[in-house]
Amino acid sequence: VQLQASGGGLVQAGDSLRLSCAASGRTFNVVGWFRRAPGKEREFVSAINWNGGSAVYADSVKGRFTISRDNAKNTVYLQMNSLKPEDTAIYYCAARPSRVTVIARSPYQYDSWGQGTQVTVSS
Repeated sequence: VQLQASGGGLVQAGDSLRLSCAASGRTFNVVGWFRRAPGKEREFVSAINWNGGSAVYADSVKGRFTISRDNAKNTVYLQMNSLKPEDTAIYYCAARPSRVTVIARSPYQYDSWGQGTQVTVSS
């Protein structure tokens, strides 16, 4: 499977962005978003199950970010509102193995990764 993340950019604090993760090669069930800020470890942001009925968020983004998916387009979205400078990072989407339907927060439980898209939030 190939995952293609897009939608990043340079915005000001308080602005919004929508990231997209387009998948090809196979169907996928659980998709997550992770981010890596300069000098920091990769961290979990959000994840969604196959039908969008279940989603989880990191505490740092809860109430500001919304994950969703359009299975007809094989695409998962991350709507990011009220962006803060501390949201600056490279954002990656990832998918768990197809047979798995349980959401996970650990990046080690995802086996397919996109190339990342840069999000920069200026103060």
